[in-house]
Amino acid sequence: MSRFGIDIPPFAQMALRALETAGHEAWLVGGCVRDALLERKVHDYDIATSARWQEAETALIAAGFTVHRTGTAHGTVTASLNGNTIEVTTYRTDGAYTDGRHPDNVTFVSTIEEDLARRDFTINAMAYHPDRGLLDTGSGQSDLETHTICAVGDASKRFAEDSLRVLRGCRFASQLGFTIEPTTLAAMKKEKTGLLRMSAERITQEMDKLLLGDFVHDALMETVDVLVAFMPEIAACRGFDQHTPYHIYDVWEHTAWVVQYSPKTRLARWVALLHDIGKPAAFYTDANGCGHFFKHQQLSTILAKSIMERLLMSPAFTAQALTLVRIHDRQIAANPRSVKRTLSKLDGDVGLFRTLCGIKRADALAQSELSEPRLKLSYELECVLDEVIASNDAFSLRQLAVNGNDVLELGVPTGPRIGELLDLALDAVIEERLPNERDALIAFLGAQR
Repeated sequence: MSRFGIDIPPFAQMALRALETAGHEAWLVGGCVRDALLERKVHDYDIATSARWQEAETALIAAGFTVHRTGTAHGTVTASLNGNTIEVTTYRTDGAYTDGRHPDNVTFVSTIEEDLARRDFTINAMAYHPDRGLLDTGSGQSDLETHTICAVGDASKRFAEDSLRVLRGCRFASQLGFTIEPTTLAAMKKEKTGLLRMSAERITQEMDKLLLGDFVHDALMETVDVLVAFMPEIAACRGFDQHTPYHIYDVWEHTAWVVQYSPKTRLARWVALLHDIGKPAAFYTDANGCGHFFKHQQLSTILAKSIMERLLMSPAFTAQALTLVRIHDRQIAANPRSVKRTLSKLDGDVGLFRTLCGIKRADALAQSELSEPRLKLSYELECVLDEVIASNDAFSLRQLAVNGNDVLELGVPTGPRIGELLDLALDAVIEERLPNERDALIAFLGAQR
């Protein structure tokens, strides 16, 4: 522990010493300083230095580091030692950002103050050295204390330079629980369309981190006018009154709470975000003025598919998410037969069923007290699931005591009929009309063929 209160791991201290022993100035910068001051776990360490990348490479290799030239055009090398890595970048200022993401060129400068001035938010624009202490050229410390996200300098200019900073601001709000300073938020809204130039992969990476944040509800509520830039489908949810006693929030705030309450996994959080996105399109009122959303699950699935494909999510992940969006509201009785039927529709994926239970639980928590029975049911379903697993009951084709070869031996030709017969056999086992025993199943299949 340094005398200034920030714990610096040995490999980072060695990198600082190596650079300074070679006659250069070096500071820890960015997120590692921010997180250390917040007493959060630091995942990545970065150094800014007066050394040019060639000089940094020489000094670090001499100290025993392995060095990779990961971004020399921007003055960056990555040093590794005993499985630990650290990025080392020359002090610089950035030129114009023609593509809205990367500077066309950089100018290497001589002071850390000039380098800090190019960064995105004040909380990320501080530097630290174990001997010289903390260097804060702006309002970083006070913004940490007041839990505020504030752009460095001219906010609109910062976001016009690099549009991904707009989404990073949203993400920091979710991860840190900070409020975005009004001028900064206004600039984020103004410059949000720059996100349309970003790669889908980068947007998805930031959204993954945002959705997994501990303060995601507040962030979604605060930044919805930014997120609509690449998910225009959510615009209709904002402020949409559901006109039903089962709901105390509009569609968007209900969604934000469901995300907050859902299991902290990528799959659950994306399903929670998209599960009711079709509600505004499905809405109608009855003669008493009560709102209904008939088949909103199907509409939500259609809209969710469009978003996930646009963000280039993997087909496997998309398929799982869309399955849960489609069935999130399906009634499942808390008994073995009903649970096994649902498991069979999920290809026997127990983890997917648990995620479904988590979504149902979060959905109920984000409604009125009238949904208390649904909340209770979500817990009961998981208890029944545990009983089904413990009893070793069959709920997938893999668990049947027969397989496709057995059906072929009965004289059924190769083709879709084999799968159809196995599905019939599984249904009979799930419904407890047949035991999961080979002889009984062979007799059943023989009669059905």
